[in-house]
Amino acid sequence: MDLIYLDHNATTPLAPEAFEAMRPWFTERFGNASAAYALGHLSDGAVVAAREQAAALVGCTPAEIVFTSGGTESLNHAVRGVWEAFPAKRHLVTTAVEHPAVRALAAWWKAQGGEVAEVGVDAEGRLDLAALEAAVRPDTALVAVMAANNESGVLFPVAEIAGRVKAKGALFLVDATQAIGKVPVAAAAWGADLLTLSGHKFHGPKGTGLLMIRRGVRLKPFMLGGSQERGRRGGTENVPGLVGLGKAAALAQARLPQMDGVRRLRDALETCLLAEIPEVCIHGRGAERLPNTSLVGFAGIEGEALQLKLAEQGICVSTGSACSTGMREPSHVLRAMQVPDAYARGTVRFSLGLGTTPAQMARVAELLPGLVAELRQGLGRV
Repeated sequence: MDLIYLDHNATTPLAPEAFEAMRPWFTERFGNASAAYALGHLSDGAVVAAREQAAALVGCTPAEIVFTSGGTESLNHAVRGVWEAFPAKRHLVTTAVEHPAVRALAAWWKAQGGEVAEVGVDAEGRLDLAALEAAVRPDTALVAVMAANNESGVLFPVAEIAGRVKAKGALFLVDATQAIGKVPVAAAAWGADLLTLSGHKFHGPKGTGLLMIRRGVRLKPFMLGGSQERGRRGGTENVPGLVGLGKAAALAQARLPQMDGVRRLRDALETCLLAEIPEVCIHGRGAERLPNTSLVGFAGIEGEALQLKLAEQGICVSTGSACSTGMREPSHVLRAMQVPDAYARGTVRFSLGLGTTPAQMARVAELLPGLVAELRQGLGRV
């Protein structure tokens, strides 16, 4: 049975080119990048090159890049760093559909004694810009917004948000983790003060990522212990990982035009599902979305049950729901979009990649009507 992988928003396979670029740095080029001899200089040069590649993808200068272990660390550095840097400002603005990593940091912010304003979205997952602007106060230290939602794929107008936020004197953090490699990312043009991403979301190695800190923004180091990353993150550099991240960044930038083909495959699947299966809802279909993401609600079934049925056929997808305290509940994203319970509980996310083929999508489209009908029949629906 051939594997059909449709969960690229969760993680992506490491690009073979990135793997080959990394290989020598595990073996003969093993030097510490901080060492003063030739072997160390080789490693330092590799890190410099990776920083340039990452900056080109992100749309900033190399000096603004701080390499990290991934998106979660980058978000922690950004949010906790702003908390420490601006003691007179204890207000945070974010949205109701942010990634759990941001939601956890919002809870941490409250636990420190700060205030958090959470801005909602409409039924298509679009952000209420007027409400966001109204939420920003004189004591707002930071506005944290994702560029693209990990579940629905809905894109936020980050450049417009930046203009409204910065006019009121707050810093602007963009979580670009899901956007990177799928749509153009332009930190400077967007007006981002801080921007985060994770390497494994665009065919780089796991355990790598970065935080872009705009020139002029001063945050305390997140990890103390050495002078690495210009003193902003201590610790011996993960040279093989950063080489892989840099190579993946260069590949992602070159391959962005190919995402149009991915969009066509995604759209064809949605057209088929809407035509062949009754009571189907494409969440966020009326909004601008990532080209690879389709969050589909099937009324009358459980999303996990469909996920398992597809897994039996070698098809990897994820659900739009999360387990909480032993009870299955719709995800916070679906709740924020006010998706009816029948569709929310039957939601599955299909996230395609550059390796997804028309034959694979035809197989999925062929199987889904029968699987959904079987599950509905098992629950007493016809």
